[in-house]
Amino acid sequence: MLLYQPQDGYCYNSDSIFLYDFINHFKPSGKILDVGAGCGVVGLLVARDNKKVTLEAVEKQDVFVEYASINARVNKIEYKIHKSDFLELEEDLKYDYIISNPPFYHEGVTKSENEMLFNARYNVNLPLSEFFKKVSKLLKPRSHFIFCYDASQFGLICWELQKVKMRVVDVRFIHPKKDRVASLVMIHARNGSKSLMKVWAPFISFDGDEFSKEAQNIYKKARTQSIKCQI
Repeated sequence: MLLYQPQDGYCYNSDSIFLYDFINHFKPSGKILDVGAGCGVVGLLVARDNKKVTLEAVEKQDVFVEYASINARVNKIEYKIHKSDFLELEEDLKYDYIISNPPFYHEGVTKSENEMLFNARYNVNLPLSEFFKKVSKLLKPRSHFIFCYDASQFGLICWELQKVKMRVVDVRFIHPKKDRVASLVMIHARNGSKSLMKVWAPFISFDGDEFSKEAQNIYKKARTQSIKCQI
């Protein structure tokens, strides 16, 4: 998949590629919304691999709306993108899946002065409580919410999901190396679910200085080629 990205500023990274693979395990179909689409990488990869998907996205930054639209056209994927803050999206829209690699750096970290990076990285732009409340209003009954987040906030994530009657049913922690603490968590939640949580085997990103075999296999499946440019 060919993906155009900004010459300077925020570009997708391994978080998005690993999230795409996690989503694919659930064989998504129906109407999907990609929240905070950026250049469109996660949603477009999922739609490419799952032919029963109808893909929509929401993105508030003009420049990313343009990149995502171009990437959909270049890769011949049907795509509807809402130029909007997610929290202001119409609530009569309903989805089978909501997927997202949201801004998740917490309030305590030093913030970038670059507007593009600030919007893409820091959860002050999409606080958990408002994020999850909006997701619960846009999902159809018994539908799916799949996203990644900062692993250190997992307890808070479970608490905030419970408040909107959603439950984590699958979770996988991503570790940079086998002797390091988890840095990222991938979560599959459902509204109204009574299932117990399935904790997957840990994902190890690196073996020494190289990507682990599992990580390499995911990149092979993704088959992305990134081109940085100005539009």
